[in-house]
Amino acid sequence: MPRPLPAHLASATLLWLSCRAGLMSLRSGLPSWNGANPQLHDLARDIARHGVEPVGTALDNLLHERASAFLSGIDAYRHHPFRRDAGEPPVLWQAGSSRLLDYGDAKAAATILLVPSLINRHYIVDLLPERSFARYLATQGVRPLVIDWGEPGNAECDFTTADYVLHRLAPALAVAAGLGHRPVHVCGYCMGGLLSLALATHDTSQIASLILLATPWDFHAERKSAHTLLGSLGNRLPQFTGGPQPLPVSVIQSLFVALDPFLAERKFVRFARLPADSKAARDFVALEDWLNDGVPLAQRVALECARDWYLDNAPGHGTWEVAGRTVEPARMRLPSLVVMPQRDRIVPPLAAEPLAAALPNATVLRPALGHIGMMSSADAPEAIWQPIADWLRCRFDTATRLPT
Repeated sequence: MPRPLPAHLASATLLWLSCRAGLMSLRSGLPSWNGANPQLHDLARDIARHGVEPVGTALDNLLHERASAFLSGIDAYRHHPFRRDAGEPPVLWQAGSSRLLDYGDAKAAATILLVPSLINRHYIVDLLPERSFARYLATQGVRPLVIDWGEPGNAECDFTTADYVLHRLAPALAVAAGLGHRPVHVCGYCMGGLLSLALATHDTSQIASLILLATPWDFHAERKSAHTLLGSLGNRLPQFTGGPQPLPVSVIQSLFVALDPFLAERKFVRFARLPADSKAARDFVALEDWLNDGVPLAQRVALECARDWYLDNAPGHGTWEVAGRTVEPARMRLPSLVVMPQRDRIVPPLAAEPLAAALPNATVLRPALGHIGMMSSADAPEAIWQPIADWLRCRFDTATRLPT
């Protein structure tokens, strides 16, 4: 059965239509809000010299070619035979829709709790058998436990960020620490890194170290105006849901499209050129399936993220509070590893640098990878996973045993 049409189709169509509309807006001169742009002045003169109709015809031909290549890639993706094996590791604990998955060996020298984002499925850390961060760590003497947040159900529909930290993440940490009666290494990815920091703010007694992967801190370090606009939309989020329901995946995806509007077109055009039976095609489909398998976000969490992070930049200003406690990295004495992918366009390095600078006991890793590539690319094991395993190995024997 073919896959559903991805949301990228609508975004690409709007971009192509906006190109045509932009040409028409130049027919009678420059729009007043773009009057100071010298490139638009040059473009308007070129259009006047060649004529609007010939330029419009050439533009239509180009858009037709790009649309055809893009749609060929979409069709190839929808009908690709690859399907991810849905087999999962044992579930150690569950509360509401959240579960704790065990990827490791009970005899491992240390336990690590992997905390993904709330808006993406957990299996980005277990994308393919040979492209699995969790299974890789299991071969390095570590017992990986992965939080699967699940979709917000009746128990989580009214959750705040604090609820997720105190009523889901903290109990999962307690279960993890109880397995070996010793503190656990906590590894948060993107939004999961912020949740891990909030967890450490409330209790470090069960945490041996913090690993923060592509974790944002200063939300206004880059694209401040865009992030402020995104935050200002927070008060209108209920209009997208018509009530207290979680924020739909389609709305969340549209926000990410705004970071790089032409990304979808570029990647599907490239995919259309790949042999269907190639490893590269299979890897693309596996990642794209994960991207399209998003998770709705509890509405109160979405409002908090929009207001506290994107609009007010509370973390960057040192004023972000979770359950009445300010999250202050400078006060955390835990050994920490901050991984900042240098090609990250979702969490640019400038947004993560202040966090690394604030943590007093931090090691910094700057791999030449992107936000998702740090988990999915062929270079990830050597560039990121092995250095993380080595860093952990140096701390296997430093955690004090907890009371039984």
